[in-house]
Amino acid sequence: MNTFQISCFLAVAEHLNFARAAEQLHVTQPAVTQQIHSLEKELGVSLFARTTRSVRLTQEGRLFLQDARQLFHLATRAKARFQNASTGGIQDLAVGCDSYPCLFSLSGVLGQLRQGHPNLHPHLQVVPFPQAFRLLEEGDLEVVVGFRKPGVVKGTTYRELATFPLVGLLPAGHPLATREALRLEDLKGERLVLLPLERTLPQAAKLQGALLEGKPPEEVYLCDSGEAIAALVGGGFGVAILPNLLVPPSGTVEAVPLVGAEPASFGVYYRTHQGKPLVKAFIAALREEFAAPRTEGAGQAPGGPLAPPGDLGYNSPKPNQTERYPWITFTCPPPSRTC
Repeated sequence: MNTFQISCFLAVAEHLNFARAAEQLHVTQPAVTQQIHSLEKELGVSLFARTTRSVRLTQEGRLFLQDARQLFHLATRAKARFQNASTGGIQDLAVGCDSYPCLFSLSGVLGQLRQGHPNLHPHLQVVPFPQAFRLLEEGDLEVVVGFRKPGVVKGTTYRELATFPLVGLLPAGHPLATREALRLEDLKGERLVLLPLERTLPQAAKLQGALLEGKPPEEVYLCDSGEAIAALVGGGFGVAILPNLLVPPSGTVEAVPLVGAEPASFGVYYRTHQGKPLVKAFIAALREEFAAPRTEGAGQAPGGPLAPPGDLGYNSPKPNQTERYPWITFTCPPPSRTC
């Protein structure tokens, strides 16, 4: 089985016509027919049912179609990887993020990386966990940047970059919105707006569990993103608990620090046996961006300034990130030459 056979099969499966498939591949129709025959002989099944008037996929052909697409994708990616390495051409980097605020925070890192890699072509995706881990394991993503999730993902390494404090998200005008800090007890009796449990950070899940005790279902609303949560909170449906990085810009909500709440760990996942130099350079750039001298209590003081939602200030000068980001506790040491 070779990539040309796979290409012929995919083209015929798309057009259900050998002549049009040959035209797409810029070869003769007999060449396509020969490749399909060879493929069917190797697999021991008929992939197409042919008559003088029509061509259709057999049941075996439909089953093989998904495998063929994956094989073609893997072969194309592998070929491009080595071509780029030998010719100095396009350098692909597949990065996954667990939220849009996380994605927006990468602008400065990617800009810095591009200075040393002018042919950098980042492929950025926002994908929820655990789908991101599956894509990382399968090689469709090379790194995943976001908040740490419980459990260990086989074959991957997590490196913490910073921690973000949890905040209580309240409708603007709420009686608690003017406070400098909140305690968990202050939120009891409030309607709740939550992420699904599988997408909730363990630090927030523990607090939400205490608030959910005895609460009827009609007082709980589920959303699939921080932006959706902010929309419902701003509309007066309830309150929420989020890391302050996930609080989107909105004049309809107020974010107030939670006293005693464990901050959320933010970092990067990558495959443990990662040999691609560009991935190592990206991780090093992340560590450099987040590395800074630490001051006692940075990012933990109740009532301290909150992150401008979705903005980490990556385009400003950065002599001391603790001064720039007082709401973040930086945990990444200065980067070494290896990661």
